[in-house]
Amino acid sequence: MANYEADVVVLGAGPGGYVAAIRAGQLAKEHGGSVICIEREYLGGTCLNWGCIPSKAMIAHAERYQHVLHAKEMGILIEGAIDYDFNQMQARKDKIVQTLRGGIGMLFKKNGVQSVEGTGKLIDPHTIEVTKADGSKDIVRGKNIILATGSSVMKINIPGLEGENVWTSDDAVNAPFVPDSMLILGAGAVGVEFSFVFNALGSHVTVVELMPQILPTMDEEVAKEAERALSRQGVQFITSSTLKSAERVGDLWRCHVETPKGMQQIDVQVVLIGVGRKPNVDGIGLETVGIQMNKRYVAVDEYLRTNIPHIYAIGDITGIAPLAHVASAQGIVAAENCFGANRAMDYRAIPNVVYTVPEVAGVGLTEQQAREQGYEVKIGKFSPRILGRAMAAGVKEGLVKVVADAKYGQILGVHICCEHASDLLQEAVLAIKLEATLDELVDTIHPHPTLVESLMEAFHDAAGHCIHKA
Repeated sequence: MANYEADVVVLGAGPGGYVAAIRAGQLAKEHGGSVICIEREYLGGTCLNWGCIPSKAMIAHAERYQHVLHAKEMGILIEGAIDYDFNQMQARKDKIVQTLRGGIGMLFKKNGVQSVEGTGKLIDPHTIEVTKADGSKDIVRGKNIILATGSSVMKINIPGLEGENVWTSDDAVNAPFVPDSMLILGAGAVGVEFSFVFNALGSHVTVVELMPQILPTMDEEVAKEAERALSRQGVQFITSSTLKSAERVGDLWRCHVETPKGMQQIDVQVVLIGVGRKPNVDGIGLETVGIQMNKRYVAVDEYLRTNIPHIYAIGDITGIAPLAHVASAQGIVAAENCFGANRAMDYRAIPNVVYTVPEVAGVGLTEQQAREQGYEVKIGKFSPRILGRAMAAGVKEGLVKVVADAKYGQILGVHICCEHASDLLQEAVLAIKLEATLDELVDTIHPHPTLVESLMEAFHDAAGHCIHKA
């Protein structure tokens, strides 16, 4: 048994934990101290190894394949059959993950963070017991502790649906083949992103969603634009519906879907469950030390402190905003607070992105949320496809929508369905963060020709004088 001590101990090395450890390491160099990060599997957590990064590589592969298939539209002629090697695609994806994982290890060394492998569990308010793969145990003591254990895929019980070719999102990123047909349960970010990937690579994809719209957390009009775009590509969406049961029929899954029009039978090769995640709070000793919970999540204050002041919690286990970039931001704040910064989190401008083609992105209030909160709103809308840059690039669809306070002009929300929406959104994130108004944004010069002009036009539209709108 090895014994370790540090000023800051981070449990978990996902996008929250490893960022917290690195920032703590930087501060430890400045002020004196030491940092340990405990991880049971791979550095980078779910985001790097089974989520954000590998799925984006798969999306890039699928998008590039579609570009080649439609190259003739740009006057590019390709002789012979066009095909892809899925094994090579997956190997490239794995190499990207391995490279980034190794990069975190290098950053740990650079910033003096000691990595301890194993599964950690609080045994008292300052001590974590780490069980290693061989069953041996280490003891890690910390002056401050940051809990960053993340979340896991949520498995649901559907009668008859168990066995071969029932995938979670973790399975999908490591898919051994592209199925001929697939039913995806859930039209949130996970389900919709994988619907694009496998449809683009040749699968017949059906997505079943319980709510009336796909991407239920997104603005309704922008989500509808995304649905139209993906439907034109061949994805079939069935909303306000549930998968009631399934059974094996030969090599296929026969799925019984309850829809507003009655029961529908769908035969598919693979069923992908993409209905969300659950916080990793079991087995880490929360009850042992008396950590207070908010339902199934760890309760924290604005400084990310639990009810035990030197124990912080960040990321998915807090349930505040289960996004990798939020976890990273929380990690920085928690690390700085371990060194006396007393910083509070600011959640006013959290960007949310779905990496389909076209991408969907949003920040701030949707129109419905703004009206429900009592705002009188001004709405601006613009379609990027009529811009010169969009036409030159072959962008054929999209919508930018601005929600502003009618009384003061403050930007309340911006929602985008467009290629490169994830990059276009940042202007809106900053606008909301800085409480910018329509007048200020209308008075801001945007470069031409660009896709970001679509935001400019939407701001002008909300102000009542859009230039390029018939």
